[in-house]
Amino acid sequence: MAVSSLLAVCMLCAATLRTGLGLHTVSAIYGETIDIPCGQDKLDGLLFCKWKYERPDGTAVFVASRYAGKNKVTYDDDPDYNGRLNLSENYTLSISNARISDEKRFVCMRITAENVFEEPNLIKVFKPPSKPEIINQPTFMETGQLNMVGDCVANDSFPDGNITWYRNGQVLLPVVGVVSIEWSKQKNATSGLHNMRSTLQYMSTKDDINAEFSCVVTYYVPDGLATMESDPVIFDIYYPTEKVTIHIQSPKKTIKEGDNITLKCIGNGNPPPQEFLFYLPGQEEGLLSSSAYHITDIKRNATGDYKCSLINKIMIASTMVTVHYLDLSLTPSGDVTKQIGDSLSVSCIPSASKNVSVTWMKNQKILTQPSFTNLQYRDSGVYECETSLMEVDGLRRKKILRLTIEGKPRIKLSKTTNADGKSKTILYEVDGFPKPEVQCLSLGNGVYLNKTEETALSNGRYSAKIIISPEENVTIICSAENRLGKETFSLNIFAINSPEPIDPNDRSGDSNDHAKLIVGIVVGLLLAALVAGLAYWIYIKKSGSASKHVGKELGNTEENKKLEENNHKLEA
Repeated sequence: MAVSSLLAVCMLCAATLRTGLGLHTVSAIYGETIDIPCGQDKLDGLLFCKWKYERPDGTAVFVASRYAGKNKVTYDDDPDYNGRLNLSENYTLSISNARISDEKRFVCMRITAENVFEEPNLIKVFKPPSKPEIINQPTFMETGQLNMVGDCVANDSFPDGNITWYRNGQVLLPVVGVVSIEWSKQKNATSGLHNMRSTLQYMSTKDDINAEFSCVVTYYVPDGLATMESDPVIFDIYYPTEKVTIHIQSPKKTIKEGDNITLKCIGNGNPPPQEFLFYLPGQEEGLLSSSAYHITDIKRNATGDYKCSLINKIMIASTMVTVHYLDLSLTPSGDVTKQIGDSLSVSCIPSASKNVSVTWMKNQKILTQPSFTNLQYRDSGVYECETSLMEVDGLRRKKILRLTIEGKPRIKLSKTTNADGKSKTILYEVDGFPKPEVQCLSLGNGVYLNKTEETALSNGRYSAKIIISPEENVTIICSAENRLGKETFSLNIFAINSPEPIDPNDRSGDSNDHAKLIVGIVVGLLLAALVAGLAYWIYIKKSGSASKHVGKELGNTEENKKLEENNHKLEA
């Protein structure tokens, strides 16, 4: 067919136009490619296909054409579609980089020798909005008044959508004086996209502490509706103080005299009050302070009821402070010296904030309270009187009595013959305090005897040994002396070759000093001489009448002389 004939056919299009069965809608996403098919059925005798779109005023604008059987495509000069079109072999028109302005009615015209077939397509472009965001948020919300929550914005949407506010997942609907929502949108004249905004005002309460506020935008997509949620926001809720409490800040459960404590006053408002009035026990006027009131080196008389309130003197709170203490009195105490046999009364009396018991110890051993009526050396030592309040962080007191018992020396001696038969052992035992100094003397030659090292016995007694080998009978005298006095003890020792008789006097005799011992010996000799003289006088008296017969009855003169010599020896 000649070109002129084709043009003639086109001129007749208006009279001979045949359309498809109905309007076909093509949905596309903003910025992506739009594919518009040109009918589904095949036409016999198809000459060529031509695409056009309609302006709002109804006029048609041709954009592309393709001849049947030839790989020849022609694109019309249109500023809106230059470089964006592609017409495929099956006459599908593709538009790249979809825009909002592409929302038109595009018509595919298939032309045969006899007719023109049109397939109209309505283009719909969708643009999801940006993720909604809450802006213009306040730093806090106050109870009892409408507070600005923020503006929820979702931009660059097509078509426009809707914004809904949520609190903890529940929809917020407008309520007079409680919830106020304002909605607005703006269309970009260049891009044709919509910017949406919703402003929320809300009457907050204490129940909104940690509550999550969010907004959700609902928008259109080719398949229907979709939603997108903002990040949740949480606000600091300010509310007035409704209650005041006071407590003790201390690392210990109990308080004892000398501790440092801090009283903390807290209001339950937000933000919490920073200043309070503190009332000490017995004081009616409060002391202005921060929320913490410090007391250092607290005393027992500080026990009592402590209070605090807001500075307007309302909402008073109180707490009881108990200051524990412990005193201990020991009578007598320290260093005490007594004489053996004395009596001593001891008392240890505690004074404490709670009932306590007293424990006595001597040499790390527990004993009952000591009472001394007849002091002995064994009573000497260090006595500890102790009491404690274990539940008050180890509150403990201890007093010490260092008791010393003094006495004059006492000494005694005993003797034994050693198994070898060549020596004898003299054993002395001594007691007294201060410790006596002991010296032992052989009376015959006045020589001081060496003794072994003293061995400590029980209850302040000491002992030592003296080893001697006497060639003749001797008397041993031992003396013990300290600053309180002196005592001596004598013991007769037979020669080494003579057996020791059993003589109780040798084990128990004693004297005060050397003079008493010597006087005793002299008196004994005088008594012996007196007895001998008395016997001689009686003898002479009985034989006075027979003096003339002396030679015959009593022996010769030599025997008389011997008798007189013996009498003189006795007298001496």
